[in-house]
Amino acid sequence: MLTSIVGTNWGDEGKGRMVDLLSETYDIVVRYQGGNNAGHTVINDRGTFVMNLMPSGICREDTVNILGPGIVIDLEHLYGEVQKLAEKGVEVTPEHLKISDRATICMPYHKLLDCLEEDRLLDQKFGSTRRGISPVYADKYMKKTLRMGDLLHMEHIKERLQTLIEWKNLTIEKGYEHAPVLTEETFDWLKKYGEFFVPFICDTTEYLGNAVKEGKSVMFEAQLGALRDIDFGIYPYTSASTTLASYAPIGAGVPFLKLDESIGIMKAYSSCVGEGPFTCEWFGEEAEVLRKAGGEYGAATGRPRRVGGFDVVASRYGTKMQGCTYVALTKLDVLSYMEEIPVCTAYEIDGHLIDTFPSNIEDLYAAKPVYEYLPGFHCDIKGCRTIKELPKEAREYIRYIENRIACPVKYVSVGAERDAYIQLF
Repeated sequence: MLTSIVGTNWGDEGKGRMVDLLSETYDIVVRYQGGNNAGHTVINDRGTFVMNLMPSGICREDTVNILGPGIVIDLEHLYGEVQKLAEKGVEVTPEHLKISDRATICMPYHKLLDCLEEDRLLDQKFGSTRRGISPVYADKYMKKTLRMGDLLHMEHIKERLQTLIEWKNLTIEKGYEHAPVLTEETFDWLKKYGEFFVPFICDTTEYLGNAVKEGKSVMFEAQLGALRDIDFGIYPYTSASTTLASYAPIGAGVPFLKLDESIGIMKAYSSCVGEGPFTCEWFGEEAEVLRKAGGEYGAATGRPRRVGGFDVVASRYGTKMQGCTYVALTKLDVLSYMEEIPVCTAYEIDGHLIDTFPSNIEDLYAAKPVYEYLPGFHCDIKGCRTIKELPKEAREYIRYIENRIACPVKYVSVGAERDAYIQLF
């Protein structure tokens, strides 16, 4: 079985929680795009783990975890994640984690450039995590990056690094008027953190291809959501990578394989980190109550998330773009306090109602939400483990969403713990 776990909205839908839950039945978990701008939270009997780069299956001893060639890797950050896992009793070994030799290295100067550009933009900033993701992907397509496989040949890397830094300093020093990056310091950084990961580097394309031939099951873990996709998201307020399920085999290094299913993750309400249009956004006390109820603070950044009611227009679009076989609905329990549950069913733009997601950023900024209100369920549902245990209003809310997004809901999360969920079929 080859399965993708993907976000249907703006990211932060609860993918890490679902990967941790479902990975019990999979042999391999692969991260296939993005970098340490992800924030996937896993809660289990060892505690709470926030994964930025590490695949969310890392807490399962029998699961092999892979960072594919579509990933960009900050070596220092990944090293820090390994140490934090070890502190909680999770040992990361080359048998447990495998890193593609084709994965791109996110260098310190990429992070510097990210910060310099966000500072230059001031009020027009994109809401970057300032972790170098856009600059390193830009350099990847300029064919001016180092890859993990280069760490296997440190004796040849310094000359190439010097050429790259000379090129980068044209922008850093002469463009942003910042102190230049030094080759020796950057090389020392590569050695300090890169040598640790040398035993983890391998041809993951060969490894995965053989594993699938042997009948192993693979889960592909995405970062962010459909609306942050570089091509089909709210451009330019997107990530720099392809967040869609269709990219999973490519980003994982096995473009010759096809997915069996795509599981879309979406919240029972809307949340968003970063800049850009967010039609259903709430403000003031109404937003703060929902934010506190849902613990809506970025796992990667700690930033308060923007929140609002469930958005049918955006969610149906995201479900379609992800080619979802079915959906996992997370954080239904958060809505317990609401007298009525608001659902945005259409957008009003210049006096016209539309129910399709606009591709133009100006239309998205102009869009106003059109709401319907469903009855609330006014009780704690965290202990429910079957659909029959849920109050009638909660069941009706689930069925309503299923019908509006045109995709069946298979899982419903009613709490953060690993077993706090309901399987509908």
